[in-house]
Amino acid sequence: MKNPHAISFTEVFLNLKSDPQQGITSIEAESRLKKFGANILEEKKSVSPIAIFIEQFKSPFVLLLAIASGLSIYFGEDLDAIAIGAVLIINAIIGFVMEYQAGQSMEALKKLTIVSAKVVRDGKVQEIPSYNLVPGDVLYVEPGDIISSDVRLFTLSQLEANESSLTGESIPVRKQVDPIAEASPLAERTNMLYKGTHISKGNGYAIVTATGMRTELGKIATMVQTADAADTPLEKKIGEFSKKLIWFTVAIVVLIFLTGILNGDPILGMLQTSIALAVAAIPEGLPIVATLALAQGMLRMARQNVIVKKLAAVETLGGTTVICTDKTGTLTENRIEVNHISTNTDELIFEPDGLVQEMNIQKGESFLETSNFEMIQLVAGLCNTAEISIRDNELIEIGDPLETGLLKFVRAGAKDIFSMRKEFPKVKEEPFNSETRIMATCHQEEKSYLTCAKGAVEELLSKCTQTLEDRSIVFLDRLNNDLYMKRADEMAASGLRVIGMAYKKSDSLPELLCDDLIFIGLVGMIDPARKEVPAAIHECRSAGVKVVMVTGDHPSTAKNIGMKLGLVDAHTDSVLHGNEMGEYESLDENKRKVWLTTNIFARVNPKQKLDLVKLLQENNQVVAMTGDGINDAPALKKADIGIAMGLRGTQVAQDVADMVLKDDSFASIVVAIKQGRVIFENIRKFIIYLLSCNVSELILIGFTSIFNIHYALFPLQILFINIITDVLPALALGVTEGSDDIMTRKPRNSREPIIDNTHWRVLIVYSIVISVTSIGAVYTVHYGENWNHELCNNILFITLIFSQLFHVFNITTDSKSFFKTDVAKNKYVWYAILTCTVLTVASFFIEPVANALRLDHLSVIDWIVIIGFSMLATFINWMLKKAKLFV
Repeated sequence: MKNPHAISFTEVFLNLKSDPQQGITSIEAESRLKKFGANILEEKKSVSPIAIFIEQFKSPFVLLLAIASGLSIYFGEDLDAIAIGAVLIINAIIGFVMEYQAGQSMEALKKLTIVSAKVVRDGKVQEIPSYNLVPGDVLYVEPGDIISSDVRLFTLSQLEANESSLTGESIPVRKQVDPIAEASPLAERTNMLYKGTHISKGNGYAIVTATGMRTELGKIATMVQTADAADTPLEKKIGEFSKKLIWFTVAIVVLIFLTGILNGDPILGMLQTSIALAVAAIPEGLPIVATLALAQGMLRMARQNVIVKKLAAVETLGGTTVICTDKTGTLTENRIEVNHISTNTDELIFEPDGLVQEMNIQKGESFLETSNFEMIQLVAGLCNTAEISIRDNELIEIGDPLETGLLKFVRAGAKDIFSMRKEFPKVKEEPFNSETRIMATCHQEEKSYLTCAKGAVEELLSKCTQTLEDRSIVFLDRLNNDLYMKRADEMAASGLRVIGMAYKKSDSLPELLCDDLIFIGLVGMIDPARKEVPAAIHECRSAGVKVVMVTGDHPSTAKNIGMKLGLVDAHTDSVLHGNEMGEYESLDENKRKVWLTTNIFARVNPKQKLDLVKLLQENNQVVAMTGDGINDAPALKKADIGIAMGLRGTQVAQDVADMVLKDDSFASIVVAIKQGRVIFENIRKFIIYLLSCNVSELILIGFTSIFNIHYALFPLQILFINIITDVLPALALGVTEGSDDIMTRKPRNSREPIIDNTHWRVLIVYSIVISVTSIGAVYTVHYGENWNHELCNNILFITLIFSQLFHVFNITTDSKSFFKTDVAKNKYVWYAILTCTVLTVASFFIEPVANALRLDHLSVIDWIVIIGFSMLATFINWMLKKAKLFV
């Protein structure tokens, strides 16, 4: 539609052939989806496979090989030229496969994060993927929702939207439903909501007027499409590391070249050797292998209900030292059900079953006959924006779990929620917010008005002047107030989540809903602790990660759950109330120490969450923070790792977070931290493996050049070794599942380099051992005999290959026996070694390959020596590791 803001919403509905109450039908929605297309922004076209393959030939190392091939043709070395060309093709194919797979993995990750939308179709509220929205859909929005299409408002309650992503205006915009002048700029169209903005307060209904590229955001989508993704910290570290390695390698290669020339070696031969050595020594595929390892690790996390949205988060995960976690739904099951109702004089304890509409009463059956019970059911059904329905004999819940829990209670009491809401239509609403901690709605009741309210007990009692006692209304004095608070504390201490309920009746529409209310009673809701969490908390302690509960719930409820989970014990007072925290700016050293040593924070508001993250970070902690509401967004963004809830989290929280938990479980956070450590460890493993192999080649070539030894490796042999040993074993190391003891180590310092001085010492020792044993194999076979140059070369060549292949088993941090390490248990490592062995042996029997590599027949004794010295290199390095001479 053009300019829907300039006409009444009634005209908009007429033009789009929709209905405010019924929406559009599912059949019509399918038809419109085919006509208008999916509600998505067209992305920058992905690079085609052909372009990826061509890109492999743009590397400077490929250019060097091409020069070497050209020189070979010029000097009549046609076989060398053909062989180098074959190496170029093989390298390109390997690079293409790795890069294409990394791209496919990243695409698979993108598809895992789908935003949902609540729409009215066929007269019922449904939750659908936002990409299925079509013009004419009736959309329900509430705080935390990200608007996924352009919509025209027609019903709202105190609705405000943050439109800074579109207009640049940081202050939330108050919305209304009346038409606005056609020429009004975008920022002044207060009856519209636009794709990409989010709801900061209130709720309302709107009709979709534009989707996909037809939205205002779609019109400027090219700005998004042309923006390049920034490198992650890990990618930057790898980039910096690679630059240093290139300069180091070039210096060594130049030295070897000059030494060979001084020793009288042919210039062409030394030039080819130097080029081959440069190509082999520098792991140019390292960034791609790292990206592939990251992406595969992230997909592995996704299978365990953890969606990591940003590559940078993976590196940070391994260094997490503190997890600040919410209670509800994260440490508990988020299976909220009403099971306890109490007043100052009576109580009802029961198990509700909303599916079959019955209550299994355990205590207080007479309470069902009181006015308090009747009014609590009425408030539970009316002061509520959630929806429940029965579909295929299954209870479908849409909305906040606390509110769906209240609706299940209403249904269990044999009340029809739809009829109740039809009898008492809503005319006004004051949505729940973190400041007031109260929600109130006003409903038409024939010629009068009924106001319903629910919220935190202490806050709601402060708004009440009377209380309902069966069928009498009495003055709410100090004594009654204290009795209710005492009863609420007792219920909370038993592990219940407690809210208060109130109402009032008036002849006219009240200006203030939360004023002069009548308190009805307390509603206790149970949310059992997750069974898997105690073990997860214990694992965190072993890993040096502190767990802190940060909740808006009652301190007694929080402590009760904390004791059940092993977070605190019965004798600890490590529970800090939000009112006792004080202002962050005025904290003294003692107060800061209290914050840093407290395990449970209760009745905490969003600002205090943000302040806690700041203080922890100031004390050099790497903080993971969970959140689900729009008010949690600042803390999620500030934390080193923001973790949003996938089931109950608002879209704003999910948008700013680094991770989304599909099951909302704390145990999934621990899984993510473990995987973060595993991924970083795997990247470090294959870097150490690649470098130790490559440096061993540098040492050998340097040794043979300086001492003018006749059995030096030929250029094509160096390139062949690079293809055989660098690719498959390194990729296999990238998918190792990790050491069993990885969660017993201290968190890694996120500022430390990938390869520090200790690791450099380790890989140099590895390289020297591999080089010495490879030369040792040559001397063992020919000791005391006349030297056969070709055979010596072949022994050195094949021994070096197998030494490097077997060396993969040394790249482990496990302290177990050889065959029980994480690397030895990795089936892909064995597949890689088997494949490389077959390729190496096959090269003797494929005549063109054998000729290019100058391979000759090897005797059984030669093969025994080759395998023996290859295993000796592995054994020596393994014993050095076991002796703790290096890590």
